[in-house]
Amino acid sequence: MRLVQLTVPTGKRETILEELDDRGIDYVLTDEESNRGYTAVVYFPLPDPAVEPVLDELQDVGVDEDAYTVVVDAETVVSRRFEALREEYENGDVETDRISRQELQSEADSLTPTFSVYVIMTVISAVVATAGLFLDSPAVVVGSMVIAPLIGPALGLSVGSVIDDEELFRESFRYQIIGILLAIGAAAIFALLVRVTNIVPPTLNISTVGEISERLAPDLLSLVIALGAGIAGIISIATGTAVALVGVMIAAALIPPAAAAGIAIAWGEPSAAIGATVLVLVNVLSVNLAGLLTLWWAGYRPENLFSLGETEQRVRRRVAGLAVIVLVFAVFLGAITYSSYTVSTFEENAHDEAETVLSQEEFAEYQVLEFNVVMDESYPFIGPQRVVVTVGGPPGEAPPELADRLHERINQHTDEEVDVQVRYVGLVER
Repeated sequence: MRLVQLTVPTGKRETILEELDDRGIDYVLTDEESNRGYTAVVYFPLPDPAVEPVLDELQDVGVDEDAYTVVVDAETVVSRRFEALREEYENGDVETDRISRQELQSEADSLTPTFSVYVIMTVISAVVATAGLFLDSPAVVVGSMVIAPLIGPALGLSVGSVIDDEELFRESFRYQIIGILLAIGAAAIFALLVRVTNIVPPTLNISTVGEISERLAPDLLSLVIALGAGIAGIISIATGTAVALVGVMIAAALIPPAAAAGIAIAWGEPSAAIGATVLVLVNVLSVNLAGLLTLWWAGYRPENLFSLGETEQRVRRRVAGLAVIVLVFAVFLGAITYSSYTVSTFEENAHDEAETVLSQEEFAEYQVLEFNVVMDESYPFIGPQRVVVTVGGPPGEAPPELADRLHERINQHTDEEVDVQVRYVGLVER
């Protein structure tokens, strides 16, 4: 429920009150004596879905944007007429739960901090995320998401497009571009400092750090996360619920991959940075695409109905453009996903081959103690570089033909030859 406080312009008192009476809206009127062109202030409660149509109709009868209109939350309204008004507007669809267009615009503005604060908080969140990735600590990485100020720009672009607020659109677009560059740049500088000061070993193989490696070779599931974050973000802002939590989810899609890209740059591995950078771009584009589609589906339209056609065409162009770019990136992520699938399949088949060879009668005394597939570092499309099989058996040396047999059988499952190393451990049973 909302309580609307509206200043009544001179000469519009009777018109506004008649409009409220015709709609069965209870109101309280107080005289205004400030001599600033207003004769009264009228207070009236409204159900959430009634705010937008009622304010639009009041503007049609003479309440312009210069008049003060304040919309605040109302905890409880006891009135039979209000219950009738609620039944009229609340019909159980998505438009019933959403806030008004006016509130949506105000909320999008309020979620975007000043530029200096945005820069500082983005840099801090990127540095914290970089530290968390080096520590391989999910808790620290999650902490970096909490302080990231990304939800405002990420959702403001969609809001500005749908309600025909091009100033909000341009500001949000600029903030997002600057935010991405700042996050990657801050992460790269901090990672370079960490490396040259030996806080972590300069020879550290970043592909061995789980929190980093999983973002250097992203797959299609990352696209699902970004689309979900965009839809949830718009629904949360449109209904006024759990905005902070969804902001963390949006930051999860952007800040850690940006930090991973910065680390790869600092380590001089541009191919590794490609996968993380693509993940950042596809995530930010997917958030915006999901936001646009969700807002339009929720029924938000520009205030001026004469600009509806132009706004609809603009939204369609932006949706089409974003969809095409996301589709291109999705193909790239799909290729990475397929590469990961082939690697997993090879690893499973190679392990089965090792077990099969050692189950043969001539090698009945031997067993697989450990099996490991070592990957190359050709990110983002990694592949098997060598297979290490640790075999246990009677004291002495392993039969020479064992290594040849394993090499032959394992390489049946790969297009490019893979080295096979056999490590033999003599076992003594007591």
